[in-house]
Amino acid sequence: MEDTQVRDKIRSNIAQKKHISDKVMPNFFLLMASLSVLTTLGIVIILVTDASKFFSAVPLTEIFSTELAPLRKDPSFGILPLISGTIITTVIAMLVAVPVGLAAAIYLSQFASDKLRRLLKPMMEVLAGIPTIVYGFFAYSFVTPLLMNIIPSLQAKNALSPGLVMGIMIIPMVASLSEDAMNSVPEIIREGSLGLGATKLETAFKVIIPGAISGIMASIVLAISRAIGETMIVTIASGSSKNFTLDITQSMQTMTAYIVEFTSGDAGSGTLGYYSLYAVGLILFIFTLGINLLAQYISRKYREVY
Repeated sequence: MEDTQVRDKIRSNIAQKKHISDKVMPNFFLLMASLSVLTTLGIVIILVTDASKFFSAVPLTEIFSTELAPLRKDPSFGILPLISGTIITTVIAMLVAVPVGLAAAIYLSQFASDKLRRLLKPMMEVLAGIPTIVYGFFAYSFVTPLLMNIIPSLQAKNALSPGLVMGIMIIPMVASLSEDAMNSVPEIIREGSLGLGATKLETAFKVIIPGAISGIMASIVLAISRAIGETMIVTIASGSSKNFTLDITQSMQTMTAYIVEFTSGDAGSGTLGYYSLYAVGLILFIFTLGINLLAQYISRKYREVY
């Protein structure tokens, strides 16, 4: 009798503990899931609050001008030189990363043997683990002198060299995510294409890539966001020239490099130059958000087609 009571009491305690954990743990998981949302919300509030002080003091005609000289006695805060520098270096990086990364993904997923794939993929992904400051010095001390032999007019600080090196750095991201997307296409679809007489190359371009386009687009968007937000490579190899130009042989400054320059101590807290950092950060945030929204729209369209 006593043993039965003890067992019933133990069962009751266990059930009570389970009941408490069933109530507490979902709330804990909700809190963990909310952290990223709360962090993003906090970043947006800080950016908008401090950037609004800059936009209220500087007219839009000056903001969207081509003259940027924040440290003059009569400062000018034209944002177009930074936007053009960011876009140009990003485009150069994408011209390297997207075709090379997709070609690597197609080879690894469709043509490479399992043994070769296990060898090549880790070697390629080593590139993703190299610190970006190493890439920056590589671009400045090796790639730029090499390009000077081909393009004599190339300056010591330029947009071409960091753009190319950024593209090399981003290749593993595009290749790895695109390969995963291609491998997720059902094997029966691949076998059906081959069974109908299509070659492996035709299957890759006409069946696998359309079927994996959503994942491929996601990899490209992440690559673009990575290139836009890159800091050390462009800071070291592209220089700090604030000229509005489309000449990739000249020095340019990106939005991230501008933030690095000013946070190094040139802008006093509470000054107009200080608040310009938040304005640039807000524009950078809007750039990335717009790219992600565009990618989601394109992915939905492709899902409807395929």
